[in-house]
Amino acid sequence: MTAAPNSYIARFLPLRLPRVCVAVTDSDPSGLVDKAEALVRDNTFLEFRLDYLPRPSLALPRIKRFMEYHPHVTAIATCRRTASGGKFKGSLAAQLDILGKASASGCQLLDIELQSAAKCKPEQVKRLRTRSALILSYHDFRATKNLEPTLDRMVKIPADFYKVVGTATTLYDNVTMMKFLEKFGDRYSLVGLCMGEQGIISRLLGVRAGSVFTFAAVSPDEKTAPGQTTAQELRNTYRIEQMDAATRIYGVAGDPVAHSLSPVIMNAALRRENVNGVYLALHAKTLKDLLACVRDIPIHGLSITMPYKEAILKYLDNTDSHTTKIGACNTVVRAQDGKLYGFNTDAAGVVRPLEQRITIEKARILVLGAGGAARAAVFGLKERGAEVYILNRTAAPAQKLAHQARARIAKRADLKKLVFDVIINATPVGMGNTRESPLNENEINARYLFDMIYDPEETRLMKLAKGRGAEVIPGIEMFVHQAARQFEIWTGKPAPWDDMLRVVMLALQERTAARQAARPT
Repeated sequence: MTAAPNSYIARFLPLRLPRVCVAVTDSDPSGLVDKAEALVRDNTFLEFRLDYLPRPSLALPRIKRFMEYHPHVTAIATCRRTASGGKFKGSLAAQLDILGKASASGCQLLDIELQSAAKCKPEQVKRLRTRSALILSYHDFRATKNLEPTLDRMVKIPADFYKVVGTATTLYDNVTMMKFLEKFGDRYSLVGLCMGEQGIISRLLGVRAGSVFTFAAVSPDEKTAPGQTTAQELRNTYRIEQMDAATRIYGVAGDPVAHSLSPVIMNAALRRENVNGVYLALHAKTLKDLLACVRDIPIHGLSITMPYKEAILKYLDNTDSHTTKIGACNTVVRAQDGKLYGFNTDAAGVVRPLEQRITIEKARILVLGAGGAARAAVFGLKERGAEVYILNRTAAPAQKLAHQARARIAKRADLKKLVFDVIINATPVGMGNTRESPLNENEINARYLFDMIYDPEETRLMKLAKGRGAEVIPGIEMFVHQAARQFEIWTGKPAPWDDMLRVVMLALQERTAARQAARPT
């Protein structure tokens, strides 16, 4: 660490800093401090983003009173200029003046970007460190590269913390950042992470790789950087404060994956069963990128979703016979020797809810779709003696699946006169909206309608089925049952099914409420 020997703050702050710093923003000085007041009970480490204020100096008297009233709070003052990705349009001299006054107002840390510090005279930077610890920061809004050369430039300027931030354009960029932190974290007090949706791995795992702390947002609508998650999520969902070297990493991988509720349900199960693990959403744009991360992080278990359920098979070292037969994998286990084993729990997600309602043997069941989820449903139901029909938008995949599973083909023109015990929607039609449906109302002739889609809670297909008098089985049941089976495969423990269902239902209700609130009135 490069702190001056007589700098008490610089020498001892790293020993007591929490892992999460919450970035506070507002366009009004009173609003900025009011937000800090609302946060301070649960968050003792705050960043005041002064550059979000039209006149940052007006907030400083209020911040001084706040810091005097809350002596247990640690605060960073940041007034980032527009040239460095911030919002402050003033001169370098004005920026230095504001930071100096923020220090006098009680902020124990000051953040100044490398671009500004490089233009300063050495005595100007030294003056900032008189009362407060200095964070020298650098942000790359395009990529995660040249980390070591950037740090070489930074350490020429004496500071107490060096903050290096990249942008993740691949999952592997997180690995690059964490290797950088592991290599230099013992030599310097580093803060390192990747921005962007694909950078969440670094925001969580960076603190165990060598980052002194990470940043979080007050709410999803108040992010100060792309991909920033909320403090509540970092603490409650991901348990970042408990994360250590023994924490096992799991995740859901797909493209897209931001909509997935798997992190909510799986992290709740890990917490409930006291498993030292964390489950992340991994936006994998290529399988090659995903598999490199699996090996290098390493990741112990994966939920595989669209579009990789079938493509991943050739990269696995082995699969069980059920998965081989289905030709699709939704669950991967990484063994201690690094080998990857594939399973499919989608069939359990379909069969278990149906077994609670009907006798599957000899039941007439129509499956819509011929992709990975449909294949799991068809084979799982055929194994239990059901009479399975397949309807798909394009005939060739349906015919291939019907031949492999010894199922029958249904023609859409015949649906109005065909009657089934169950119709299962295994297509993505209706996902994320209540406008689309794979079937018309007069084509739904069944006792039960089982929609694999769980978001929204009620799809258009489900509404149409209710209108026809069918009993609806929501996709949330399939989601929870297949997830519970994954949890059991990974941990060897019984899944807390009731807790998993409860948290995902709550998350869906919150998501629905947020959508409704966002609609124009």
